[in-house]
Amino acid sequence: MKISRVSFAAALAAGAVLALSGTAFAHVSVQPGDAPKGGYATINFKVPNERDNASTTQIEVNFPVDQPLTSVMPQDIPGWTSTVEKTKLDKPLNVHGKQVNEVVTKVTWSGGKIEPGKFQQFPVSVGKLPDNADKMVFKAIQTYDNNEVVRWIEETKDGAPEPQTPAPVLKLTAAKAADGHDDAKPAADAKSAGKDEAKHDEAAAKSGSDTTARALGIAGIVLGLGGVAFGIASRRRSA
Repeated sequence: MKISRVSFAAALAAGAVLALSGTAFAHVSVQPGDAPKGGYATINFKVPNERDNASTTQIEVNFPVDQPLTSVMPQDIPGWTSTVEKTKLDKPLNVHGKQVNEVVTKVTWSGGKIEPGKFQQFPVSVGKLPDNADKMVFKAIQTYDNNEVVRWIEETKDGAPEPQTPAPVLKLTAAKAADGHDDAKPAADAKSAGKDEAKHDEAAAKSGSDTTARALGIAGIVLGLGGVAFGIASRRRSA
């Protein structure tokens, strides 16, 4: 009986830990979590359903106004309808030689359903990403079919624990060289150096072989001349 009670208590504790872990980590996020500065990328807003008795029927993602994106294109998702909202800029942006007067500030997906125990990804092509910032924060609002609303809008502060309802964050990383030429150059240089070294070794080996052959040839000639001289001397003595 004691063993059963201990086992039951252990199982209960483990279940509580798993439940708390699921609540802490199952939140709206950006996948992947990073993208190069100053470029274009396709990101996914991953939305899990955290309720056992309700389904998610709408997700609203707000784009930061102080980091305007001139291109935001949501991908079609079967069963869902996307609505893109724009706002006019006080100061137009110059993109690829054209002036852009408005940017996307919000995308809302509705009409579909994320059932309990499931999640849905909402892909969006975005750009041009800021080149003077380390991250972008997208505040999201999740609505359930029982009219419950969860606001994923809390920003995580450096050195502080993650808030209960954190906003999705996209980290911006240093841009890579075009086509990775800079990264490939050292490898190419090393490969070229390896080839040059191999050629040098081959030439050195060939040169050594030629030198040895010449030395042996000369030695043979000397020995041959010595034999001839010895033969002549022997004939003279016999005469």
